[in-house]
Amino acid sequence: MGLARTFSVALVGVEGHLVQVEAHAASGLPAFILVGLPDASLSEAKERVRAAATSAGLPWAAHRRTVNLSPASLPKAGSGFDLAIAVACLVADGLPGAARAAGTVHLGELGLDGRVHPVRGILPAVAAAVAAGRPDVVVPAANLAEAELVPGVRAHGVHHLAQLARTYGADVVPPQPDDVAPAAAPEPAPVPDLADVIGQGDARFALEVAAAGGHHLFMVGPPGAGKTMLAARLPGLLPDLSDAEALEVTAIHSVAGTFDPAAGLLDRPPFEDPHHTATSAAIVGGGSGIPRPGAASRAHRGVLLLDEAPEFARVVLDALRQPLESGELVVHRARAAARYPARFQLVLAANPCPCGRATGQGLTCTCTPLQRRRYLARLSGPLLDRVDIQVDVPAVSRAATMLDGTGEPSARVAQRVAAARAVQRERLAGTPWRTNAEVPGPWLRAPGRGLEPAARTLLERSLDSGRLSLRGMDRVLKLAWTVADLTGRSAPGLTEIGTAMSLRTRGRDHA
Repeated sequence: MGLARTFSVALVGVEGHLVQVEAHAASGLPAFILVGLPDASLSEAKERVRAAATSAGLPWAAHRRTVNLSPASLPKAGSGFDLAIAVACLVADGLPGAARAAGTVHLGELGLDGRVHPVRGILPAVAAAVAAGRPDVVVPAANLAEAELVPGVRAHGVHHLAQLARTYGADVVPPQPDDVAPAAAPEPAPVPDLADVIGQGDARFALEVAAAGGHHLFMVGPPGAGKTMLAARLPGLLPDLSDAEALEVTAIHSVAGTFDPAAGLLDRPPFEDPHHTATSAAIVGGGSGIPRPGAASRAHRGVLLLDEAPEFARVVLDALRQPLESGELVVHRARAAARYPARFQLVLAANPCPCGRATGQGLTCTCTPLQRRRYLARLSGPLLDRVDIQVDVPAVSRAATMLDGTGEPSARVAQRVAAARAVQRERLAGTPWRTNAEVPGPWLRAPGRGLEPAARTLLERSLDSGRLSLRGMDRVLKLAWTVADLTGRSAPGLTEIGTAMSLRTRGRDHA
């Protein structure tokens, strides 16, 4: 009979919160009471813990047990609390090692036979424990490699509850772990090369500008023009993630269950291309209880491609307007609000009409004028207004096919992109922004930014004539700075402003 404490971690989004697990054993009718705002899967821990303890040969007296998860006001979900609950209950029953257990964080799900199964979100959970001053962490053996990616952690992997109880002084013999060879690091998938794209010089330049400045991109063209090929090659033009970015991106994929620790931290920009039938929850995140990250969050610091964009549900497309502005997604539920980073580059690809042949003179198009207007109108104005680059991708001509294999490779373009990004980092040092796409309009329009007078006059005339809105002018300025960074100019001039306007307007009369 007694009171025992240990720790675990609750995840809300990718943010971890240290949770104290208290177990109290008292005389009375046998009972197992779990309090502290657990969800349904966590409430079932009572049966898993009881069965795991008896299967491990550990004493489990028939008395009244109360387990509290503190702070009680914080929602808690999942089976990752099983190991902490089991340790707290066993120590309260007299298992030695109370002081050691009270200073250790335990994460893991228990099977009925006492085995410790892996759980999602180990990386952000362990990072939260270390940040809270609790570097001693016990995790499932299958999650040990992931836990050890966190700097400063002292992680210990266990495969069975009896193995952990023995380290605390219990007189039990743990079973031998399954003889499973450690997972080999997967072979990296081949990176698509820009040299594979035939022709499309204007679209290739738009892709390079998008990569250099972190701009969103909208491509319109007939089927087979190469829109999807171009979009798939954008991640290969982006620079590697910094250490902080890699840890941030890996934490999201750990919570989503898409991370393979054998490959180490994710140091390359991710690429997500959901199908057009994807729901709003699949794109922005959701699910019952505490929501899971969606494709938009998994694309953080990378690229989110919406191919056949007009075919996506309108509610899905409009849900992206918030992360395009703020760089994060907030998914609200009755019991909690989960925040996920979502600073991605959005690439929209679309046909010009439902049949896809309304290009050039459109002589083979079978769509009515009303169908053509309605098709692209599915992409709302507020959404497209947030997309800096909007270009047409025409069908590849016969002359371009004869030049197959002469396109510039991704490696060469990536060098120019890296150089342009370095210029931006130097210019934006001391600000919260990293790329031109993130810079707000007032900062760009402030006097003394180095914009040539003739270029400023051209922008002001375009604004007065209605060809550009104020937001459109800011987008053009961002693009012009990126073009200047790529060409080695210290500030945009008339040429850069003209190039930016052509990238922005898709041949229309206004932006």
